[in-house]
Amino acid sequence: MLSLSLLRGRFRQKPPFLASLLTLLLLVLLPGPAQPISFQLPGKARKCLREEIHRDKLVTGEYEVAAPPGSSSGPSANLKITDTAGHILYVKDDATKGKFAFTTEDYDVFEACFESKLPVGTGRMPDQLVTLNMKHGVEAKNYEEIAKVEKLKPLELELRRLEDLSESIVNDFAYMKKREEEMRDTNESTNIRVLYFSIFSMFCLIGLATWQVFYLRHFFKAKKLIE
Repeated sequence: MLSLSLLRGRFRQKPPFLASLLTLLLLVLLPGPAQPISFQLPGKARKCLREEIHRDKLVTGEYEVAAPPGSSSGPSANLKITDTAGHILYVKDDATKGKFAFTTEDYDVFEACFESKLPVGTGRMPDQLVTLNMKHGVEAKNYEEIAKVEKLKPLELELRRLEDLSESIVNDFAYMKKREEEMRDTNESTNIRVLYFSIFSMFCLIGLATWQVFYLRHFFKAKKLIE
């Protein structure tokens, strides 16, 4: 992979028209921003969203819980984000609007749960509108702040974003290759165990058949059916 400094040097040597064309291509190739998810949360209900995320990934998110128009009571819901081990990564009671961020320690399935709360002394709470926008990896990075800190030009910033995206794709492929190797090792180990079990079963059947032959021969001799 070409380093960012080398790419910058090469792009500075390009004519303005070619640089503009390459910038346009980069903007087309880069993935668009993640779209938020919206759903209705009925009263006294609990809805969860799950997502698999790799290790050492920055996860950021924004959420908003809104009561339906014309509702006498305001929004009321609890938010809790956990992993498969039950570790609480973020919790907020009476969540209406806010942000969260955490870094994953291992590859896992993370769950964000919204639980509606019914105020005391009221009737059935109408459905609330929940909006969640969760990003991780390259999408979670604030490139505007990176550009300010490192004083990057727009084209250099897009190259930085593309470099991070390429690194993320390479890491994903490396993880899939590792998983494939683990699955292959598991299959080979299982095949060896099945082979040994088959050989053991075959010897057991041969031994049982031999015992039956000698037993029947002894029985028939005792009954004087054979000599």
